[in-house]
Amino acid sequence: MQTNNSYEAEQIQVLEGLEAVRKRPGMYIGSTSVRGLHHLVYEIVDNSIDEALAGWCSKIIITLHPDGSCSVRDNGRGIPSGIHPKMGISTLEVVYTVLHAGGKFGGGGYKISGGLHGVGASVVNALSEWVEVNNVHEGKRATVRFERGKTVRPFRDEGETDEPSGLYVRFMPDSEIFEELNFEYDTLLKRMREQAFLNAGIEIVLRDERGEEVIEDDLLYEGGIVSFVEYLNGEKHVEPIHPGVIYIRDEKDDNIAEVAIQYNDSYNETLQTFANNIITPGGGTHEVGFKNALTKVINEYARKIGALKEADKNLTGDDVREGICAVISVKLPDPQFEGQTKDKLGNSEIRSFVDGMVTRKLQEFFEENPSSGRAIIEKATEAARAREAARKAKEMTRRKNALEGSTLPGKLADCQEKSVELTELFLVEGDSAGGSAKDGRNSRFQAVLPLRGKVLNVEKSRLDKIYSNISLIPIIQALGCGIGEDFDIAKLRYGKLILMADADVDGAHIRILLLTFLFRHMRQLIEDGHVYLAQPPLYKIHRGKKVRYAYSDAERDLYLEELGQGAATQRYKGLGEMNPSQLRETTMNPATRTLLRVEMEDAIACDQIFSTLMGDKVEPRRKFIEENAKYAVNLDI
Repeated sequence: MQTNNSYEAEQIQVLEGLEAVRKRPGMYIGSTSVRGLHHLVYEIVDNSIDEALAGWCSKIIITLHPDGSCSVRDNGRGIPSGIHPKMGISTLEVVYTVLHAGGKFGGGGYKISGGLHGVGASVVNALSEWVEVNNVHEGKRATVRFERGKTVRPFRDEGETDEPSGLYVRFMPDSEIFEELNFEYDTLLKRMREQAFLNAGIEIVLRDERGEEVIEDDLLYEGGIVSFVEYLNGEKHVEPIHPGVIYIRDEKDDNIAEVAIQYNDSYNETLQTFANNIITPGGGTHEVGFKNALTKVINEYARKIGALKEADKNLTGDDVREGICAVISVKLPDPQFEGQTKDKLGNSEIRSFVDGMVTRKLQEFFEENPSSGRAIIEKATEAARAREAARKAKEMTRRKNALEGSTLPGKLADCQEKSVELTELFLVEGDSAGGSAKDGRNSRFQAVLPLRGKVLNVEKSRLDKIYSNISLIPIIQALGCGIGEDFDIAKLRYGKLILMADADVDGAHIRILLLTFLFRHMRQLIEDGHVYLAQPPLYKIHRGKKVRYAYSDAERDLYLEELGQGAATQRYKGLGEMNPSQLRETTMNPATRTLLRVEMEDAIACDQIFSTLMGDKVEPRRKFIEENAKYAVNLDI
């Protein structure tokens, strides 16, 4: 068979220098979205942090400039400026123009570093419109400028200087690469605060000079990860159940591990893990070692003090981690991560190192602090009793065919399509809206489940309460993938879960209750992009046969102007006020609707917000609402 496409030797492309980075930026920084934009800052800051780990840097200043560029200055050693023996150009230029070039592959430059592949500085250079470097090393200053990875003002030896040693890098992200060019101060502040916590005694300054007033945060935490745990508990507005933070540290064969632990009165687990100052959201061997040791030591101590009898089953991992807030930080010479984005640590020796350290040190802590030990054991045994109550409630419900088997919820209007990726389940507020949704849907691929009763606030409830809640049980049953330890994404029955509630305060409350449930007990649904929010209109604007639907007051005003004098406005008080055809056209038809996908950039930030909004403490919630509410003046009174 003949084709017009030839495939010969000349079709094989060889990308030279930094062309590969510009061609496939996602391979190096994850994406070209705002997340990738911030990754540029992290790469440069991580190099300065590596200088700090080596003992040469004590202060890092990050500045967001009015022109949209970002600069990072440190007081480390600077970069050696001599001619590189292999490349024939200055070492400073090599670092910024050659992939996999750096001082982190041996040779004693850095014993421990966050940089894995030596691509950080060169990747930033490749993806920036321009980069300027001012380098002071051993009393000599050197400068260089690059544009889109190319050297445009070659290395220049500026001679001897009295300036302190260090590196100054300023870069302008490339508009040809990135979808968004505006750095988010709060996002960078969170990351820089983490770095300051993880490196006790190192000062990190973040400045924003883009507005009328300069914003600046000076971050310096002598307490290290102990201060980190105190901060996390404070942000979640929870109460510790024992005094002080348990701090554990050990060194072995150039490996360093630190763990800080404090239990609180919540039902949720907060666990942050880091390797060479890089957050590892996927966990890895350091997390496995910690969890194994924690479960083992708490079970042994519970039996020793009689909280667990001989015939009692061991506490599970979930039992012993209920209410825990812990930070695990390991530093090692040769970290093995999964990919350049460093999501998960793979070094097998770290698992046994952390396991052994936590086992020894935690046993010592319990012996020396029996009252704290008993408080932790009591928390875990209460969790175990609640788990057993939940198991019995679940078994009772299963006998009634509510959680498994072929029986589905009585109010579920299922769809005909069997391919999960093509199906949608609408969770609808109330029977009235549910009736309209059932009549307005496309029954081939859209299912509808009207909610019944009050949705439980799971932030204040354990599993046994969930398995007896008349609103949540049908959701668990309809989705089919279970919750908590029983969750299995492979059993999910619908590709999209769409929360459809009224566009008012009550509807917003129902959405946040459902999102809290999904975040706490079916988090992978959110992580994998299965959860969506429907966007029903607020107004119907009509004149004669012309009809427009508005999703905001501003859009309403535009349509009123468009339709002219005589146009009437109907304010929808709820989904039930729409007839099936209106609901289908505005909110359910994939061709005409608007959906918002629920995304979770930062699990810890989500955790803190859910704790604030849905927890027991009133004052933090009121403060959050006051700081984030959008006030409107009603002129129709």
